[in-house]
Amino acid sequence: MSDYRYLLFPGRHHVLTRFQASYLREQLATRLTPDAMVIWAVTSANHHTTKRNPVPFNRREAAIERFSVLEDVPSLVIPVVDTPPTEDFAEVTVKAVTAGTDDRITPSPADTLVACSTPEVSALYEKLGFEVVGIELDSAQKPLRPWDILLMVASGNNEWREEAHPATVDVFDRYRLDLQIVACVNDPVVGDDGGLTTTRDYKTYAEAFETAADRKWLQIKDFVRPGRILDIGCATGATLELVDRDPRFHESDLIGVEVARHLFAECEHKKAQGLFTNPNVFFYQRNMLGSTVFSPRSIDTTLTLALTHEIWSYAAESRPATVARFAAGLFAHTAPNGVWINSDVCGPSEPDRKVALTLDDSDGSNPAETADLTGMTGPAAADVVGRLSTRARFVQFARDFRRNADVPFAYSERPDGSFVLRLADAMDFLTRKDYVDNWLSETHEQFCGLTFDAWCDVARTAGFTIDPASTAWRNDWIIDNRIAPVAAIANPLNASPLPWPTTHQLLVARRPA
Repeated sequence: MSDYRYLLFPGRHHVLTRFQASYLREQLATRLTPDAMVIWAVTSANHHTTKRNPVPFNRREAAIERFSVLEDVPSLVIPVVDTPPTEDFAEVTVKAVTAGTDDRITPSPADTLVACSTPEVSALYEKLGFEVVGIELDSAQKPLRPWDILLMVASGNNEWREEAHPATVDVFDRYRLDLQIVACVNDPVVGDDGGLTTTRDYKTYAEAFETAADRKWLQIKDFVRPGRILDIGCATGATLELVDRDPRFHESDLIGVEVARHLFAECEHKKAQGLFTNPNVFFYQRNMLGSTVFSPRSIDTTLTLALTHEIWSYAAESRPATVARFAAGLFAHTAPNGVWINSDVCGPSEPDRKVALTLDDSDGSNPAETADLTGMTGPAAADVVGRLSTRARFVQFARDFRRNADVPFAYSERPDGSFVLRLADAMDFLTRKDYVDNWLSETHEQFCGLTFDAWCDVARTAGFTIDPASTAWRNDWIIDNRIAPVAAIANPLNASPLPWPTTHQLLVARRPA
């Protein structure tokens, strides 16, 4: 027997296995001191409800503690916050154990054996001088790894129960984590780490939502009904903060749903910091297209602010079918006399009208070829696009929009340098051309996929009636400050100037009593 007092076991530990139990018992019996302890360093502990980390840390910890009791394996559970890929991963984990035990335990090669089945990670510990055992890699049986078992859960293969340890089976069954894993791993919209795209700069988005919250609240506040108020796509929770400050709603339940992990974390941070006076504020990290979250007829007001164009854009199936299903779900959970308030962009009323679009080519560079931004990071793409003139940016947008949003975006170039194309396509470019910091993300989205009238039809088909206050409107600040200085549209037949179309909508849809 060696003198190792600790067995450091880093990993995400979503699933504990029967093989792990026998392996750890063997190591404790043959390689460690009688008073030895297993240190479970649970990585990505701040992630949950994502493809890569579908099980929350508290449920993983519960299973480990139950495993420890059932197998008589003395254990410590240490959460390790997710870090970007780094050669210092092993050192970060060791320091997390030190911090997590209030400096009582600092694993070292002299007193700690490391258990790890990922060769690349094992090499990082070996570089620090630790002896590493390979768990599944050491076994001639070649047992299934925990992630393989989790994928069995996601696929609906009930044989996972034979491979998983009873502690995991128990926790999964009590909290129905199998359903959560199925929803997360198979979600067609959300990425591995809980975002819509891997290139989105959520800091920029968070700042934009915070800035716009006051303006949007002034637009919608008179239509909000007290009771259970739901904000889908709540971003940083800024709108719910304003609802919270309104005395009309001090007895209401305020509920925020946000799919993006980064934004959801900010919501929970605000709540923890006491920014809400209402004690009945709740946040969920969910994709509302993936499952029913709320009971039928249980929500008095549903807010969707700058959301429905994303529902349209990221549809994994037919886009019309997806928004119809989304609206039907909203209708199902809306209480009698309840309301759905949708404030978002929309397409012009004549989307297919042909226009001649003239763009400034003096406000940046005009390269002969567009750039291939495939695989670039957001900042690298921003650097390329940010140097382009408005005209060159249009050509770049066409290339990226076709690829990322999977839309035709057809146009022709005339001898005078103008482009002839659909009005809706022109406005899709003009309303997005300045979003350089999130270019790769924004070119996944189609602002002008549906007109205001078409969105009204979606709501009516679901069962709602349309309030007369509903309207399409034009954001003149964007027109005057962002679009008109560098662009003009005209009738392609006689070159007569055309007015700028509507850009946004306020849709107030009510469920009859």
